[in-house]
Amino acid sequence: MKYEHTSRTATLLKIKFPMAVILAAMLAALGTFAPAAHAQDQAIQSLRETGKAFAWVAKKVSPAVVFIQVEKSVQRSPMQGFPTPFGDDFFRRFFGIPAPQGQPHQFQAPAQPQRKIVAQGSGFIFTPDGYIMTNNHVVADADKVTVRLEDGREFKGKVVGADPHSDVAVVKIDAKNLPVLPLGDSDKLEVGEWVIAVGNPFGLSHTITAGIVSAKGRSSVGITDYENFIQTDAAINPGNSGGPLVNLDAQAVGINTAIFSRSGGYMGIGFAIPINMAKAIADQLIKHGTVIRGYLGIAIQDLTPELAKSFKLKPESGVLIAQVTKNSPAEKAGLKRGDVIVEFDGKPVTKAGPFRNRVALKTPGSQTQIKVLRDGKAKTLTVVIGKLPEKGVLASKSSQQLSKLGITVQALTPELAKQLGYEGLSGVVIAQVDPGSVAAMAGLQPGILIEEVNRVPVKSIDDFQRAVKKTPPHGTLLLLIRKGANSKYLALQLD
Repeated sequence: MKYEHTSRTATLLKIKFPMAVILAAMLAALGTFAPAAHAQDQAIQSLRETGKAFAWVAKKVSPAVVFIQVEKSVQRSPMQGFPTPFGDDFFRRFFGIPAPQGQPHQFQAPAQPQRKIVAQGSGFIFTPDGYIMTNNHVVADADKVTVRLEDGREFKGKVVGADPHSDVAVVKIDAKNLPVLPLGDSDKLEVGEWVIAVGNPFGLSHTITAGIVSAKGRSSVGITDYENFIQTDAAINPGNSGGPLVNLDAQAVGINTAIFSRSGGYMGIGFAIPINMAKAIADQLIKHGTVIRGYLGIAIQDLTPELAKSFKLKPESGVLIAQVTKNSPAEKAGLKRGDVIVEFDGKPVTKAGPFRNRVALKTPGSQTQIKVLRDGKAKTLTVVIGKLPEKGVLASKSSQQLSKLGITVQALTPELAKQLGYEGLSGVVIAQVDPGSVAAMAGLQPGILIEEVNRVPVKSIDDFQRAVKKTPPHGTLLLLIRKGANSKYLALQLD
């Protein structure tokens, strides 16, 4: 019986064990699917929350964003075709090409002295009594400005002030208790951070596009004189100009200004003026009607690796002073040509563009500290910021050709100095540059004055020859060159 019982138990186990395995497998499978389903729900919920965040920002921001329509009188070209709804500046600013002139198939308008065009853009209210920030190129030379709010109300706008050097302008409308867009801190903005562009692209009122901050401190774009752009991939198109770039706290961190495009459409590269810079300029426009910029009286350039090597400095450790204007605030403070500025007002200096902007935004008459490297040693100077002032074929006679560089130079005679504007200066003048030479690749041109070689002044062709010969065959030749009123250093790698 014992054996039988054992056998019966074994038989029962043979029947039940496969079922247990199946049940266990089913439970395991359910356990596997459950986390996956949960993760999917979480991901969808996360997207919903992101969408709600964008919706909240759009709702907060839109009432303060305005549509700006401008009427301008422009000179009509005899071959002018159909105008664009964004003005002639549209083609130059957004396509990088001149406005299209009349083609054979275009309608040719009768010649007239002037014609009216209608341009449009965006802006945003930043005070409850009707001050609006926008771009200079939106309202420049406007005969009539019309401002339309999101709720449909229209106002006649007055251009309080416009600054073409930074492309910032302020428009005023006569109204009270208006919705206001708070201003954020663009200095705290980080690359990769979410941003939203709001405006009226192609006249489509209050359009919202989202993206990230692609880069900061873009200063060699060639759009304005004072550049420190925020680059973003939030879709910006013609008509967005002057509208705000906002963060997820519904604060303006920039003014949308331009796009880079080879086709005329959105290509993922847009530029916005940082709001800290725009606010400082807008305040001056409201107070003075113009911008009063700080001034040092120096010509500066970025410290390239070649120049850093020539000055025995670390690359990108500051900006190089190439010229100091006589009787300028810089000269009075003791700054000298060849100094490398590494700190300004207690903050590091790395690039010429941002440094120039910082100087321009300083109040004339204020004192600040400048730290420079001179002959490898640090020196701190105190400077009083000034006010920024308002603004041929050469003969081969007595010349000497230097095949090492691929240039022909000639002595700076009094007649030549007067012709080229180099009176009172010394050096040698470039008379010819060989195509494909080291000099040509470095951008040297006839008419440029060479004042120094390897930081040694040259007063004659013999001085210049001796200095060049002392440079090793594969070494670097450091030149101080002048073109017109501007000087800069140039490092030539002879190999």
